Amino acid sequence: MPNTRARRAGRPGPRRHTRRDLVVLGVLLGIPLLLDLALIWGPTLASIGLSFTTWDGIGDIRWAGLKNYDNLFTTYPQFWPAVRHNLLWLGFLGFLAAPFGLLLAVLIDRGVRFSRFYQSTLYMPVVLSLAVVGFIAQLILSRDQGALNAVIGGRNPTDWLGNPGLNIWMVLLAACWRHTGYVMILYLAGLKSVDPGLKEAAALDGASERQAFFRVVLPTLRPVNVIVGVITVIESLRAFDIVYAINKGRNGLELLSVLVTDNIIGEAGRIGFGSAIAVVLLLVSLGFIVTYLVQELRGEERR
Repeated sequence: MPNTRARRAGRPGPRRHTRRDLVVLGVLLGIPLLLDLALIWGPTLASIGLSFTTWDGIGDIRWAGLKNYDNLFTTYPQFWPAVRHNLLWLGFLGFLAAPFGLLLAVLIDRGVRFSRFYQSTLYMPVVLSLAVVGFIAQLILSRDQGALNAVIGGRNPTDWLGNPGLNIWMVLLAACWRHTGYVMILYLAGLKSVDPGLKEAAALDGASERQAFFRVVLPTLRPVNVIVGVITVIESLRAFDIVYAINKGRNGLELLSVLVTDNIIGEAGRIGFGSAIAVVLLLVSLGFIVTYLVQELRGEERR
């Protein structure tokens, strides 16, 4: 008994934090928290509040209630085309660029010849900003001096970027060119981590390569699928620089992000109205985020 008590007495108790430890923890946690509040949540809450007012940035702030939202949904002609274009971005990147990136990743993972060259070439557009991609699109698709019309020839060159019925599709192709390489690298990393034993077991069970991929390999890529989905939504909703570089987001290239910029820092100076558009964009983003979190929580409960 005395020896047992002696051992218990000799054990160190829970370590108390000194004042210096508390100061270090406060600095390490407090500074990022303050920056997050000042740079993200502060402007977000300010935008929500300003969306119910009329303000030009100089004069008095006047309460407007839901007037900005009523004008936005009923009388603002650029709003619904911008919503439609953002949905087109989401559908184009989600149902064309992402599957094509997966296809390229599967082909490269199988060890085709010159796979390193293909991998580097397809990934190269990812290092370019969308603004640079927009300038490249102008060099290729310009009506009078573009490379595409020079190759096609003809007396009446096509205005690929000036025609509202064509320019959105040309811009989407340019955006897909960049997004495909990003998706390919993500899926390629996921395919490298798949256990080869799963493929061998599927082959022993008589599954074809197609069946083994869709029933064995693809389910194991669920974390990568989630990352690709999140990145695709982010790219679709924050698209701005490529259309602004081409024609300032007008004449068929309207996007919600461009409308926010035009109303807040443009000649109109309608900060309250631009904040209302920003709040709509925020609600759309939250819709995808909440859906993603609910699916993840349900998946954790099933596992």
